[in-house]
Amino acid sequence: GTRVLAGAAALLPALFLLRCWGLARAAAADTPHGRELRRVPRALPGDLRALDLSYNKLQEIAAGDLAGLPLLRRLDLAFNNISRLAPDAFAANRLLEQLRLFNNSLAHIPAPALRPLANLRCLDMSNNLYGRAALDGVFGTLRHLRELWLGGPLLREIGRDDLAALKDTALQKFALKTAAGPLRYRAGAFSWLNVTELWCDMALDGSAAALPALLRDLRGKPLETLRFRNLFEFAYYAGSADLFAGLAELRATKLVFYRGKFDERLLRSALLNVRASRVRDLELVAIDFARSPGGNGSGSAGISGLRLDRLLLQDISNPDVLRFDWTFTWLSGVAALSIVNVNFNFVPCDAWGEMRNVRVLNVTGNRLEDAYLYSQRCHYGAVMPKLETFVLANNQLSSLAVLAALTLTWPRLSSLDASRNGLGARRETCRWNGNLRWLALSHNQVTAAAFACLPTGLEYLDLSHSQLDRLDASFFSRSRRLRELRLSGNKLKFIPSGWTCPSLEVLAIDGNSFGVLARGSFGNMPRLASLAAGDNPYHCTCELYLFLQETRRRRRPSLRDWPGNWTCYHPEELLDTAVAAYTPWPLECDVPALVAVAVSGTAAAAAVAAALCWKFDVYRGRRGGGGVARRCAYHAFVSYSRADAGWVRRELLRRLESATPPYRLCIHERDFTPGRWIIDNIIESIEASAKVIFVLSRSFVDSEWCNYELYFAHQRAVGLGSEDVILVVKEPIDARGLPRKFSRLQKMLGSKTYLEWPPEPSRQPFFWMQLRNLLGSPRDGEVETAVDTTTDATIVDAITVDITTPPPGLGSRVGGGIASNPVKFLFKLLEGNF
Repeated sequence: GTRVLAGAAALLPALFLLRCWGLARAAAADTPHGRELRRVPRALPGDLRALDLSYNKLQEIAAGDLAGLPLLRRLDLAFNNISRLAPDAFAANRLLEQLRLFNNSLAHIPAPALRPLANLRCLDMSNNLYGRAALDGVFGTLRHLRELWLGGPLLREIGRDDLAALKDTALQKFALKTAAGPLRYRAGAFSWLNVTELWCDMALDGSAAALPALLRDLRGKPLETLRFRNLFEFAYYAGSADLFAGLAELRATKLVFYRGKFDERLLRSALLNVRASRVRDLELVAIDFARSPGGNGSGSAGISGLRLDRLLLQDISNPDVLRFDWTFTWLSGVAALSIVNVNFNFVPCDAWGEMRNVRVLNVTGNRLEDAYLYSQRCHYGAVMPKLETFVLANNQLSSLAVLAALTLTWPRLSSLDASRNGLGARRETCRWNGNLRWLALSHNQVTAAAFACLPTGLEYLDLSHSQLDRLDASFFSRSRRLRELRLSGNKLKFIPSGWTCPSLEVLAIDGNSFGVLARGSFGNMPRLASLAAGDNPYHCTCELYLFLQETRRRRRPSLRDWPGNWTCYHPEELLDTAVAAYTPWPLECDVPALVAVAVSGTAAAAAVAAALCWKFDVYRGRRGGGGVARRCAYHAFVSYSRADAGWVRRELLRRLESATPPYRLCIHERDFTPGRWIIDNIIESIEASAKVIFVLSRSFVDSEWCNYELYFAHQRAVGLGSEDVILVVKEPIDARGLPRKFSRLQKMLGSKTYLEWPPEPSRQPFFWMQLRNLLGSPRDGEVETAVDTTTDATIVDAITVDITTPPPGLGSRVGGGIASNPVKFLFKLLEGNF
């Protein structure tokens, strides 16, 4: 026969798959699914409890095909071409509980094959080719049956006694699919059913009278959910009968219309009958709505008194459905309203007033823009006084300030979801509802400037997948109620030093771009219990190793994604190594022991050097010299943050490198050696420069790499003289408010004279004159600078002064050239990472 499959898959809902088949593949030892098999495999394990043979080319289940599977409980034979089941096909499978025969070619209901299956609970035989749904007495013996799916594209008649075998069976779900043409429904056919959820996939074009008869048969039944699919598939109902009059006599509390054609007259009839019924949950999904011919709204009264706990309008291409009777009165009694993918782009002023009882409003997947969501022409005072949850995901919003202003009108609002919009890219000032506790802004375009616009009374904040590259640490210190923070899938390059969030319990920072975690990274989050931080380019150094050791010792926070996505990115020899496999040798990360070794070795070397110098009278020569010239490749190394790069290139480089003779300056973006580790570049560039210029700003303080450069420059200044360090204050900084990691900078600002960049052009020439004086006069050829000739031992002592405070997050590795570079060697020793 002709097989009509169009749209048939929609009859098989996800709920049934999850309930009856969700565990099938997981439990099966063998899953011959989708292999174009023409017969059941012979060598299947005898202890199988679940078998998935769907999406093959089976035509028959013969006697003995499944005889070797006595423990089988779940069998999926859907999407084959099975036309015959042998009477004893399941004779050996008496424990079978779930059988799926959906979308095959059965010309008759295979009652004899089902006779041994007394334990059957879920049976799907829908979308087959039988023309009658008459059930054999065998179905009366299936006492455990809870879900039954029947019908197909050739079923055109439902006889009065077709379902009589089910009279004593308490079904949780019964689904029936009929042919697309006229249906002959015999009164009393559904009177045999005792079911709580009924799905009717039947087009009543040309047989609308079947609907009132069907509803009459369901009176007094324990029915809770009634679902119609394609009630009118090909034409809008043009009759005058009240088709839904029987709803008032049903016990059903949930009604679903999926697909099918509804004009405003039919929808109005349905809603008036819903108002008189027990239905409190109504869904209109993917219906084809249109205005009735000649309808213009004149004389039509709104639908008042409709009380619904939940109303869902979803996947409807015509947004007129919202105002189908030319008013919004039918929304006045709804508690939870969802308008999902209905293609509307503005909210009329009168709609807000009608939604006075709405507690949950979901307008996901529409085309709402700022000006059409919050219009200055509307009066928002006292509208929606009960609203608690507002979902605006996947629209076209761009202004947080507009969203914040709208929340001020809703005194009870506590939860807001504005994911998948274009929010967060602007610098705005916002006033929010003080009761807001839950805010989701994932998949937006959030910048660090947006933190000034976010409310600080939140308990939950989701900024994941929003292209965020930097955090405003001050926001989190002010957010004293924040308990859960999600920052997954952004572009964060570092964790702020001293990051403070006193109540935070759950943190997700996986899928970002930072590589450094240290023991103190979350020290100011005393309640942090759960951390997801995988999928980042980690620097596998002692800092990370000690962080993980400390986390294991304290057993908090728990690492939710450990060890799966934790991978080393640096150093090069550990690239793509699992962080869990990184195990440095014992002394490498034990700072006290390493210091002891380093100091002992240095003392011994100093003693040997002193003896040699005494022997060869070196001290005598040094007393007469007073100083020597240190040759450098650059006049100055410039340390600055990325935010100040424009000023450095536009002002500093242009002024100094174009002087006559020119100064030679070293900047990381131009002069660092590609492919070398960045710490090596920093150390060697500072050593190769006569001076170090720090361009100080608020962005400098936020930069981890600037902190590293400051650390190394400070160490060198201890040994060679603090006149090598030049501080240029580009914008005012409060030294007293700097984080603890910048204690060196605090000391420098308190003890050294620094230059302030004047914004007035008239004062800038004096600034450049002062800077040139500090740099000294450039010379042709090699750069030279006088260096104090202290003894090697004195330099060693100076360098070891700051050994207890290496910069946070600084890592190193064993590399070439260390033995030939003693200063670099000492730095690596003092970092505690050699």
